[in-house]
Amino acid sequence: MKTRISISIVVLASAFVIGGEPYRPVIDPANFQSKVDNPYFPLVPGTDLKYQEKGGAETSEKEITVTSETKEILGVKCVAVHDVVAQKGEVKEDTYDWYAQDKQGTVWYFGEATREFKAGGRVSHEGSWEAGVKGAQPGIVMPGDPKPGKPYRQEYSPNIAEDMGQVTATNETVTVPAGTFNGCVKIKEWSMLESGNEYQWYAKGVGVVRTQNTAREMSTLISIKRP
Repeated sequence: MKTRISISIVVLASAFVIGGEPYRPVIDPANFQSKVDNPYFPLVPGTDLKYQEKGGAETSEKEITVTSETKEILGVKCVAVHDVVAQKGEVKEDTYDWYAQDKQGTVWYFGEATREFKAGGRVSHEGSWEAGVKGAQPGIVMPGDPKPGKPYRQEYSPNIAEDMGQVTATNETVTVPAGTFNGCVKIKEWSMLESGNEYQWYAKGVGVVRTQNTAREMSTLISIKRP
């Protein structure tokens, strides 16, 4: 038990290094559990969440499905989450994300395989990455005990995916088409490769219920279907 606790401390300390030193979190497969049950980011296979996204004059639909599929990355069994964005019935993006939770409750993001469908039938895989490949490292998507504090890395693949996160509030109330949610965690997110930022609100037992960025683009939860 002492060994696992000390490993966790090293992992979290490494995860919060932003400048200067290389970002290399210590990942011990023995310190991870089979389920992702963090209250603010639960991943129960069969759960289906639908969102409406608005940006300018455009509206799109986003559907996130927690699958029963898994993928082993850096020796850790990760849950596969399927994310599809469609516009007027036409699929624009199709992505698989991989997550795992350590025994202290922190949910880690281990990578994504994304396809973006462009004009002329072109398909872009830009933004895809996997921890352990070409210098990529996992990041934290939800701390085990979220509280306002220092920024941390959410994903890290040099010059491809360098997103940051920072908990800014823990008792927000959010109303979206799917309902009113109290006690939400508010996280500021931004990329080291792009300008601007966004805020995401996470509700207990659900996950993300609302997203809004500096470009005034917004995503709201429309419905949730549980297994």
